[in-house]
Amino acid sequence: MKIPVEKGQDKGFLPDGRYTVEITDIEEGTSEHQNVPYFAARLENEQGFVTQRFYTSPAGMPILLSFCEAAGVHPEEGKDIDTKQLIGKKLSVEVSDHSYADPATGNERTIKQATGFRTT
Repeated sequence: MKIPVEKGQDKGFLPDGRYTVEITDIEEGTSEHQNVPYFAARLENEQGFVTQRFYTSPAGMPILLSFCEAAGVHPEEGKDIDTKQLIGKKLSVEVSDHSYADPATGNERTIKQATGFRTT
């Protein structure tokens, strides 16, 4: 079996703290349990990376819009945001652990997350 290793895959997760990162990849999907559309942004620098999901639900929109603003993509009412516009943008994020109960199993899970979005 051949397993391709792409550029940047040798990096580990960013430790907790505030970092300037670049948005290097966007993947789109739908949440596993409630079928809510999202995009996952890979945020990285020389020290590592974190991947953050942004849900397009009404509850998730304020977070998504603050992320876009911090990255320099300014949403306008009535106009769509193309997530491809975000690739290559830089911003400041706070990286930390986030624990939650897995809806499928009820078990506690801990993931790295990016919050506290600011312009650089």
